[in-house]
Amino acid sequence: MLRAFIVAAAFALTACSPADPTVSYRNTDITGAEYARDFKLTDHNGQVRTLADFKGKVVTIFFGYTQCPDVCPTNLSTMAAAMQQLGPDADKVQVMFVTVDPERDTPELLKNYVPVFNPTFLGLYGTAEETAAVAKEFKVIYRKGGDTDGPNYTVDHSAGTYVFDPAGRLRLYIKHGTSVDDIAADLKQLVAGA
Repeated sequence: MLRAFIVAAAFALTACSPADPTVSYRNTDITGAEYARDFKLTDHNGQVRTLADFKGKVVTIFFGYTQCPDVCPTNLSTMAAAMQQLGPDADKVQVMFVTVDPERDTPELLKNYVPVFNPTFLGLYGTAEETAAVAKEFKVIYRKGGDTDGPNYTVDHSAGTYVFDPAGRLRLYIKHGTSVDDIAADLKQLVAGA
C-alpha cells in the first residue's frame, strides 16, 4: 500500500514538472500550467483556428491591437527577428497575434498589418465575447483607456507571449522586452523537441 502511494505521488509530481529537467530555458518555464489550454478564433484569412490546427509546430501567441503605438509593433518586430535567426527552422514555428480590440481591428486591417512583420504571421480575431473568453483562458487583462467615448481610445493590455511546443503543450512565457537571442534560443530548443 505504501509503495503504491509513493509511486502515485512521484507520478503526480512529475506531471507538473518540465518535460526534461536537464533543459534550461532563458524565458519563464510554465510547463504544466492549468491555463492557456486552447483558443477558438478566426484568422485574418477567414479560417476558424484552434491550437490543434498547428500540431507539429511551435506556436507563439501574443495579445495586442493594431493601433498600439509601441508594445505591439515592438513585439512583432522582435518575433520577426527571432524567426530570421531560426533560419530553416522558422518553418516549424507559427507566430500569432490576437487582437484585444475587435471593435476596430477588422479582418482586413489585421491582414494588412500582421503579415508586414513576417508573411507567415497570423492575426486572430473574434467577437467581443469570444475575445473576452480567450483572454480569460490565457489570463490576459485588457481595457480601453484614454478617450473611450470616441474612436481614438487606447487599449491597456498584458504584454507577454505564450509559447507552445509541437505537441500543443504550454511551455514558456516570454516577457515583453526579452532579447531576440533569448527568444530564438528557446524556440530552437522547442523545435528540436526539448
